[in-house]
Amino acid sequence: MAATNKYGMSKRKWPVKDSLFFKFQGPSQASLQETAKVVKQIVEKHGGTGFEHARTKQEADELWADRKNAHYSGMSLLENARGWPTDVWCDVPVSRLPELVYETKKDLANVGVVSTIVGHVGDGNFHALLLFRNDEEEKVVKAAVSRMVHRAIALDGTCTGEHGVGVGKKVYLVEELGEGTVELMKTVKRAIDPLGLFNPGKVAPFFLSRDDQTDV
Repeated sequence: MAATNKYGMSKRKWPVKDSLFFKFQGPSQASLQETAKVVKQIVEKHGGTGFEHARTKQEADELWADRKNAHYSGMSLLENARGWPTDVWCDVPVSRLPELVYETKKDLANVGVVSTIVGHVGDGNFHALLLFRNDEEEKVVKAAVSRMVHRAIALDGTCTGEHGVGVGKKVYLVEELGEGTVELMKTVKRAIDPLGLFNPGKVAPFFLSRDDQTDV
């Protein structure tokens, strides 16, 4: 929220506290009002404060604009920095999400990485944006991201929550799925794409040997 305030595009100044944004849907305004009432009661029961309910579409759009600007808000925290967005690397059971967020924030603070975290907490994942200004800081960030993924897998999560495996995450597949499952994926790949024409060089290239697990 500090980043949102600093970025300066918000219509308000937010309290610098961990915050939840809810989006309600329903067949009528009455149903939306009832849902908001129930959620407010739950939030307050668990110590939440400052509950605000958008009364108009404009107010709702302004709230969600701050969420949509999260990446650029985070980038504003460190001048002349580049960002490493983690693209929801850490999809874990919802009950384990607080532990994952807490340990990740503690880890990033210990190594001195400027960062922000936003997430889809309802399904147990989040986006972390890690900032760096030079090659040495990039190495620190890369190591922190790797620890984040290992931490998520250890908490029964996955290396990828919504954006696919692609290139950057394929090294974690054996750890997450096991060698047998990855070998099955290779077998399917070889069967339907023997010439390696589909996404060449991506996950489980057809030409990998059965003993080559490190490059999967």
